[in-house]
Amino acid sequence: MNQRRHQKKPMRVINTSEIISQIREMCMQVNVHLSDDVKTAILAGKEKEESPLGCQILGQLEENMNIAAETNIPICQDTGMTVVFLKVGQDVHFEGMYIEDAVNEGIRQGYKDGYLRKSVVKDPVDRVNTGDNTPGVIHYEIVPGDQVEITVAPKGFGSENMSRLYMLKPADGIEGIKDAILETVKLAGPNACPPIVVGVGIGGTFEKSAILAKKALTRDLNQSSDIPYVRELEDEMLEKINRLGIGPGGLGGRVTALGVNVETYPTHIAGMPVAINICCHVNRHIRRVI
Repeated sequence: MNQRRHQKKPMRVINTSEIISQIREMCMQVNVHLSDDVKTAILAGKEKEESPLGCQILGQLEENMNIAAETNIPICQDTGMTVVFLKVGQDVHFEGMYIEDAVNEGIRQGYKDGYLRKSVVKDPVDRVNTGDNTPGVIHYEIVPGDQVEITVAPKGFGSENMSRLYMLKPADGIEGIKDAILETVKLAGPNACPPIVVGVGIGGTFEKSAILAKKALTRDLNQSSDIPYVRELEDEMLEKINRLGIGPGGLGGRVTALGVNVETYPTHIAGMPVAINICCHVNRHIRRVI
């Protein structure tokens, strides 16, 4: 009886060929079809925009995403460096290739078969292109269960280059966080291809806050935080950013941002890391569970 009670749950076996196939398809889909939350936000922005030029630009963005979907071509020529978040159930056992090789093989096939631009260089100083958009940037998380959740989020560097990280003092408080977000958006101006989505990570350590900010960009724009003060911060920052007058394309107007998503994590008593990761209106993210 005791032996049966303590028997281990059988592992679910997933062959990495399934990971390759899924990531290949996801890379091609996410670069052509904008997610519903972002499409809805662009259309809603077009209704809110008061500037005639801003309205015209948002109309062009709408036309662009429709043409991309109809003709199966990328929404943007910068098809990004591929960021992959993997949530792996602890009851999963992979068979086949080493998982990191499998993820990169999926990226390689997706970018090759989808005729997507290859933008990755092998060394940050030597600058020789790898020719297949690998390696991707992969974040792993072990979670309960026997499923694997894959999120693919290609990140273009026009907006990535406008991102910032602040090591604030605890005494800076919530007002310091607000100032950091607004300063980052002001400095980005037109260079981040607005309207933008702003991902914010607060807490953890230097690198954890940056990962939180990246992850925040993959959250549905219609999904608010469960934490009351974070939800209020998201709403306030969206309103204040849209009062800056940067507007669509940086040419003035009311719709500078489509959304502000904030993620938090416990941190040390002596610090308050804050990362702001900006994404252009082509905020690509796709999620599948196997």
